[in-house]
Amino acid sequence: MIILRSVLFNIAFYANLIAQMVVMTPIYFLVPRKTAWFVPKNWARSNHWLFKTIVGTTFEIEGLENIPNEGYIFAPKHQSFWDVYALLPWLSDPFFILKRELVWIPLFGWYVKKQRMVPVDRGARGRVMAAVMQRTKDEMATGRQLIIYPEGTRRAPGAPPHYKYGIARLYRDLAVPVVPVVMHPGLFWPRRKFLRFPGHFKVRILPPIEAGLEPDVFLQKLVDVMEKASDALLVETVKDNPHLPLPPTARQRLKELQAQA
Repeated sequence: MIILRSVLFNIAFYANLIAQMVVMTPIYFLVPRKTAWFVPKNWARSNHWLFKTIVGTTFEIEGLENIPNEGYIFAPKHQSFWDVYALLPWLSDPFFILKRELVWIPLFGWYVKKQRMVPVDRGARGRVMAAVMQRTKDEMATGRQLIIYPEGTRRAPGAPPHYKYGIARLYRDLAVPVVPVVMHPGLFWPRRKFLRFPGHFKVRILPPIEAGLEPDVFLQKLVDVMEKASDALLVETVKDNPHLPLPPTARQRLKELQAQA
């Protein structure tokens, strides 16, 4: 049954993407930029409905009251393609710093440009990076939310932390709060896997780390806060979903936490 549901969901997911692009693209490019966010946000909501209806997977968000009113850095755990789009409906006007190659993709790249995402050549240095930072500052000055994954790339649930120093530089240079977010969608939508698993999980938005700390102090605090909350949520998620086939990283981390208890 899980295989069948996974097949149906994957078909429906990509069919939904194509259908919404065909139907909504003309509207997306005709309305003002900020108004146009309703198109990807509606796509995200429809994917939540598909995940619930076909696979049987639901989620809830805790800590929405921790989101600041002004510009901030949104720093979630990154385990799955799910968390790339899933929280967009709860952010008013987010943007990403992304690989410049993504801007070259037909249609998708036009969507990205419309929302003034900030492209960057990962090998760039000097004046190019200064220009990227200036663009980021300009977007933040309008009250937007920068989405940054502190560990850079997708990590399996329970994997040892591997935080990048880049978020500490952004925290220093942008001088805005950072909102840590922990979750374990990778248990239900594993990275690089075809199967999707039913169940229920939580997204936990933690209190913001206010601006003004030294970068090294900030990074250590971010790691400590996120990893402690992530461990607690891993234990809770597995307890609430005993049927889940756990990846080796999650099994190992649970053993370590049990030994520490």
